Amino acid sequence: MNVLDQYVMRDPSDQNILDLFDGEWSSRMPAASELTTRPGTAALFEDGRITWAEQQLGSFSGSEVLELGPLECGHTYMLHQRGAKSIISIEANSRAFLKCLCIKELFGLDRAHLRLGDFVAFLRGNEKKFDATIASGVLYHMQQPMEVLDLMSRSSDRLFIWTHYFDAGVIAANEAVGKKFEQPQHASYNGFQYEFARQSYEKALDWAGFCGGPETQSAWLTRDSILGFLQHCGFSSLETAFEHPNHPNGPSFAICAKRA
Repeated sequence: MNVLDQYVMRDPSDQNILDLFDGEWSSRMPAASELTTRPGTAALFEDGRITWAEQQLGSFSGSEVLELGPLECGHTYMLHQRGAKSIISIEANSRAFLKCLCIKELFGLDRAHLRLGDFVAFLRGNEKKFDATIASGVLYHMQQPMEVLDLMSRSSDRLFIWTHYFDAGVIAANEAVGKKFEQPQHASYNGFQYEFARQSYEKALDWAGFCGGPETQSAWLTRDSILGFLQHCGFSSLETAFEHPNHPNGPSFAICAKRA
């Protein structure tokens, strides 16, 4: 690229900011903003999962929230709108982080504090207890998802998780998804027995807007392993919703977990 191509010689506008990442956006902007993104198919700024999470976990107003993997700050925007006192959002993907900075500027998210780096490393050293931890679309990108669940369970007594999970029958029936998986394995974490399968990102790594994990593979837990371990960690209230066993990218669901 010629260095002169980096100049934007149009009237300053919010749309110019989004166009810096044209073709790389996963999120669709809020309808009222009249801003556009490409491909921009996911309604993460107007997401019923966050509305449901607040209904299950209690109001986010006045809360100190930890958000793992904000992607493009759609859920950060929603938490901010709902009056969260502070939101620490940790993103490892540098291009996603830059998009988050764009969104923070566009929508004035002054109570959101963006951090560039590995949230697993952060959780390992964290001693603070947050009012809520939000982990949407990250668990199935992890190398050691059981450790991540364990660390999240220490970060807060209120968790919201949306994730894909491994189901051998459903995965095998989806040829496009199934070919990416290895055979399932059984393992133990701190005495808890669980099942998982490794998957490869394959061609998804070729997209500039890739929003997966930092390695070529990740580990997907089974649904029962996830729920069972949360119970093992002392979460007495587990609510599930947005069940989508036939999701084109693999089975998925949302969980709200609370300790009494």
